[in-house]
Amino acid sequence: FAFFGTDQLGRDLFARCIVGGAISICVGLFAACIAVFVGTAWGTIAGIRGGRIDTVMMRMVDILYGLPSIMLVVLITVAANSFVSRSDSMSTSLQEMVNVVALLFAIGIVSWLTVSRVIRGQVRSLIARPAFEACRVVGVGPMRTFTHHLLPALLGTIVVYATLTVPTAILSEAFLSFLGIGIREPLPSWGNLAADGLGQLNPVHSRWWLLLWPSLCIASTLVAMNWFGQTLRKRVDPRSVR
Repeated sequence: FAFFGTDQLGRDLFARCIVGGAISICVGLFAACIAVFVGTAWGTIAGIRGGRIDTVMMRMVDILYGLPSIMLVVLITVAANSFVSRSDSMSTSLQEMVNVVALLFAIGIVSWLTVSRVIRGQVRSLIARPAFEACRVVGVGPMRTFTHHLLPALLGTIVVYATLTVPTAILSEAFLSFLGIGIREPLPSWGNLAADGLGQLNPVHSRWWLLLWPSLCIASTLVAMNWFGQTLRKRVDPRSVR
């Protein structure tokens, strides 16, 4: 029994939504990990070094903030797709894998800006405390200071913003797949399933469920993850929601 109905080829839509959801969520998780790693490294270096280095690094973040992030993702993804399509030595499965990897890297490298700003502010606040001044006086190295003192203090903030970055990455993947430049057939994702469903809406014989269920999966996942992230944020840092 097909709970969500079947598509025009008779395939079970429920099974395709499950598999597509696994792909979409995995892309979102890996892209969020890349964004958090880059943002944490960037913000930590800027916060620790201070001075001109801090100014230059944060001005670069401001410049990137002024650029449309989704357009950057589109350009990177299209460039990767065109490179893969010109390669005759790659099999179809390898081409799809390269496209997925390029997509998650493209989403990850444009999603780190907010994380870098938050981490930089936290680092500047932490290193001004007497404990970190004492570490500097006794000659503790920067790497040991980061791993033994800064990182444990930043871990809660990193987890919170990683959780908040995941739904943004999932939405970006769904949007790109909906446009046909993200995850493509034969791999299912919520975005390309919704695009297929939109093409089946017509006044003669409308298969409305092909658009309804993938859209509900996207919406419910985004709402749930945003709620979880905001709840975690209130628990870890209550001052940030005042």
